[in-house]
Amino acid sequence: MLLEKLRHDVWKYNLELPTYRLVVMTSGNISGRDPESGLVVIKPSGISYDEMCPDDMVVVDLEGRVVEGHLKPSTDTATHLYVYRHRPDVFGIGHTHSTYASSFAALGWSIPAALTTCAMLGGEIRCGGYAAIGGEEIGAEILRVIGSTRAVLMQNHGVFTIGDSPRQAAKMAVELEEIAKITHLAMLKGKPILLTAEQLAETGDMYRTVYGQR
Repeated sequence: MLLEKLRHDVWKYNLELPTYRLVVMTSGNISGRDPESGLVVIKPSGISYDEMCPDDMVVVDLEGRVVEGHLKPSTDTATHLYVYRHRPDVFGIGHTHSTYASSFAALGWSIPAALTTCAMLGGEIRCGGYAAIGGEEIGAEILRVIGSTRAVLMQNHGVFTIGDSPRQAAKMAVELEEIAKITHLAMLKGKPILLTAEQLAETGDMYRTVYGQR
């Protein structure tokens, strides 16, 4: 079987999405790109999370041809592949319709950088324009707005995150939803105090060099 470890990782971090209530039923997905072969592993389309196993993950090439797998790949595959082809630094992508973050997307609003955890994602999370589901148009819009951050909202749709692995893409999706929830609650009470560029840079450096185990 091709890319057995990556298949397992993609399966594992797909399961994080319902665990953290970022998706319902069969929506959402996590993918991962193998740095050596360039092949991509992605969740199959329309399969319940509790019914999936690592063998169900689908391996595709960067043009979308199925290389190995007995199920159809996600309808978001073309979007993921567009990002991978244009961002060689990205090895994991996540997509959710998480409640609080998607409420910002429904309004066409960005999520302001009012919390120190925003530095983990790169600052303000911008909202891109509307794009039809299932094609490269979404991928192009993601790249147009995401800049140096690790997440973006898509208007009337939901969340896309990027990372250096499927794990990081899933983590960014979890962190973003928590940020969106707290920011939403703060906005009910008043105007959030935004962090300065210097504060974001300082905190971001801490996350990169101090936080976690090395």
